Amino acid sequence: MPLVCLTDFEAHAREQLSKSTWDFIEGGADDCLTRDDNIAAFKKIRLRPRYLKDVSKVDTRTTIQGEEISTPICIAPTGFHCLAWPDGEMSTARAAQAAGICYITSTYASCSLEDIVATAPGGLRWFQLYVHPNRQLNKQLIQKVESLGFKALVITVDVPKIGNRRHNITNQVNLMKNLLLKDLGSPEKGNLMPYLQMSPIDSSICWDDLSWFQSMTRLPIILKGILTKEDAELAVKHNVHGIIVSNHGGRQLDEVPASIDALTEVVAAVKGKIEVYLDGGIRTGNDVLKALALGAKCVFLGRPILWGLAYKGEHGVEEVLNILKNEFHTSMTLTGCRSVDEISRDLIQFSRM
Repeated sequence: MPLVCLTDFEAHAREQLSKSTWDFIEGGADDCLTRDDNIAAFKKIRLRPRYLKDVSKVDTRTTIQGEEISTPICIAPTGFHCLAWPDGEMSTARAAQAAGICYITSTYASCSLEDIVATAPGGLRWFQLYVHPNRQLNKQLIQKVESLGFKALVITVDVPKIGNRRHNITNQVNLMKNLLLKDLGSPEKGNLMPYLQMSPIDSSICWDDLSWFQSMTRLPIILKGILTKEDAELAVKHNVHGIIVSNHGGRQLDEVPASIDALTEVVAAVKGKIEVYLDGGIRTGNDVLKALALGAKCVFLGRPILWGLAYKGEHGVEEVLNILKNEFHTSMTLTGCRSVDEISRDLIQFSRM
C-alpha cells in the first residue's frame, strides 16, 4: 500500500525502527505538551480561500538569504540520521539537492561534513552549530564549513542545557558514546566533529558573544530557537540575518508556546528587517500555507525527514518532500495564490476551538 501523507510515514517508521530509536526521535521534554501542541496549534487556524482567480499556473519558488529554493519547505537540523538509514545524512543531502531546497546539517551529524558535501555538491547547505566552550574549536569548525561551501551559520540558542527527555533516561540512551566513541580523535589531528559532539555545549554564551562569531565568518548568521518579541528585537539589534522560530520540537523546555503560536509575535517584532523561518509541527501543505500567511519565509522539517529515511533512505526523503510540496501546491491553488508572494494574513482566521 502506498504512503500518501506524512502520518503514513510516521506509522511506518514506528513499526520499522527499534523502540529506543523511535523514542529518541519522537520523544519530547517532560510531559511532551509542547511537542504535541506544535501539531495541534495548526488545527486551530482556518483558511479563507479566494476564488475566481486564474490559478492555471502556480509557482511555489521562493528565496532564503538570497538563494532560490523550489518550495518554502526545507530540512531542519536533526542529529544521527544513521539511526534511521545506513547512509544517514548523505541520503538526506542527496534528497535535498534533488528537491532544490536547503538542508541544515547538524553538529550531531553521523556522517562527516566532507562526505555530505561530496555526495551532494550542488545542494544548498546551511550548518547548525552547538557552541563549544572552547572558542578555538568553534573557530576551526566555522572556518571548515565556510570552506566546504555551506551558505549560512545557524546557531542554536535554546540548549544551554539538554531538556528533560524522559524517554532517553528510561532507555538509558547515550547516543554520542555509542555512535561516536570509536571515532573519537584529537582535534589537533583535524577530527573535530566527534570531539565537539562528545563535549558539553557552552551554557555561558550570551548576546554580546555574537559579535565574536560575526568577526570570524562572512556567512549570514541565523539564530534558531527564538520564541519571544524581546529576543527577536535583540536579534535585530545584534545584526543577525535571520531567525528560526522553534521550540526544538518540544524537546527542550516543555510548556512553551507552539512554534506557530510564537511566530506572529516574532514576525511583528523584526518589522521586516530580517527573514523569519519556522520549524515544529509541519505535517501538511495547509500547515506550510498557514506558516507563510503568518509571516514565515519558509518552514523546516525535522521528524518527518527521519520518517522518510526510515522508509527508503534518500528516496523516502524525496517522497516526503514531494508529497508535502504537492499538498502545498494544492493549498495555494485552492486559496487563490499564484505565487508565494500572494500568501497573506488575509487567508487565515483563528477558530474558536
